[in-house]
Amino acid sequence: MRLFLAINFSVQTLAELQRHIDELRRQSRQGRFSRPENLHLTLVFLGECNEAEAALAESTMQSISFSGFDLEFDRLGRFKTRQGDLWWAGAGENAALLNLQSQLEAALQAAGFALQNREFAAHVTLGRDVKTSVSPHTIDVFGEPVRQVDLMLSKQQKGGVSYTPIASHLAMDC
Repeated sequence: MRLFLAINFSVQTLAELQRHIDELRRQSRQGRFSRPENLHLTLVFLGECNEAEAALAESTMQSISFSGFDLEFDRLGRFKTRQGDLWWAGAGENAALLNLQSQLEAALQAAGFALQNREFAAHVTLGRDVKTSVSPHTIDVFGEPVRQVDLMLSKQQKGGVSYTPIASHLAMDC
């Protein structure tokens, strides 16, 4: 099973993200755009795991302590690729988010998980293989309080990929 740790969003934040996806879609010649039910902010990607590793990932996630914090998105950007760009909504600087992500990453590495060695970039993927004349830009700030982290299952199925929370961990002040 393919697993990752993520922050999922309220209906209001999902609606705002979808508004930006719809706008980007209208201004693009091509692209594969994220479905609203798949929008999330990945904290740590684990990759393929067996049942024992899934249980270890859950207990490791449960072992960390974090306080709830506010998460805000303030810009749209892209990672350039040959096939078309990956467009994202980016979170503003947030020490609590960075602390949560680094705690999770360190705890998982200490538990024996071999993680990708890449710098954390707090973003939500809006579309892949996008070809558009739009440039990255700031947007009206929106967001929500973060009070939970989810262990997510990524499953390939007919019609695309689906992401399902299989375990959750609440902030200590909830």
